[in-house]
Amino acid sequence: MKISRARLSDLEGLVELFNGYRMFYHQMTDKLGARQFLEDRLSHDESVIFVAIQDDEYVGFTQLYPSFSSVYMERIWKLNDLYVTSGARNRGAGQMLLEAAKEHAEQTNAKSLILETDSDNMQAQALYERNGYKKDDSVYHYTLKLK
Repeated sequence: MKISRARLSDLEGLVELFNGYRMFYHQMTDKLGARQFLEDRLSHDESVIFVAIQDDEYVGFTQLYPSFSSVYMERIWKLNDLYVTSGARNRGAGQMLLEAAKEHAEQTNAKSLILETDSDNMQAQALYERNGYKKDDSVYHYTLKLK
């Protein structure tokens, strides 16, 4: 299995993964929208995406968004998306994608790498905890939905 930073040339394989990821979170299929969204992120350097490829098949991805902490006055990265196709789960792709994300955060001298996941996504939580992520019970996250 190979992990690499996604480029525009990875767009076709990435669209399928991203669409599957959105459907996992109960969104309607929208490959055209997925394509446009990902193309915008990649062409404007607005996120960092790593892809997992096995036998020329795209089997997983993670997407990181840059941010900063005003309190610490340092860069942070938000691991916003992590997805591995059902047929490739439990084969190390998720682990390798997390390692690529961590390495990128370290190389960019980030203070931390943060993420969130659904409270019922026990498989993802176990993966994160095995990799040293700690559940933060000291803060609350709030969302103001505008649409």
